[in-house]
Amino acid sequence: MKILSGMRPTGKLHIGHYEGALRNWVKLSKKAECFFMVADYHAITTLDSLKTIKKDTIEMVADWLATGLDPKKCVIFQQSEVSEHTELAWILSAVTSYGDLTRMTQFKEFARERKGQVSAGLFAYPLLMAADILLYDTEVVPVGQDQKQHVEIARETAEKFNWIYGETFKLPAPMIL
Repeated sequence: MKILSGMRPTGKLHIGHYEGALRNWVKLSKKAECFFMVADYHAITTLDSLKTIKKDTIEMVADWLATGLDPKKCVIFQQSEVSEHTELAWILSAVTSYGDLTRMTQFKEFARERKGQVSAGLFAYPLLMAADILLYDTEVVPVGQDQKQHVEIARETAEKFNWIYGETFKLPAPMIL
């Protein structure tokens, strides 16, 4: 079974990260093929400044290792170092409707909080997340309840792509943590 999950390097990790994700990642990495991603492209959609992203990335990965993630048992990588993520996101944008993206509840909530002042990158966030997931033939995506809709749109996008172009992508399922 292939599993992909990630975190945005937007500041210091806390007990919620450990309880909500990292503890589960360590367990999963012992029994499945796991890919854990530093989601730095996702982070830039909401950061007001990029001044600390490099430092936050280094500290976050150090924290992952300190919690017991073993790089011999899983793949740890930085999203921006794999250009295929953005390339696939662009391709997926050709089969995803504007309406599908406007229905994303996290985008609507963030746009409301920011009084409509949001970037196109934040609007397209679900496409990049779909690319992250589909690129690795991911079968299971451990996420919090707030990210379930993103995994569902990745699945729907994969189904549509497969219908148009033939069997290409595996259909991922969320694992709610």
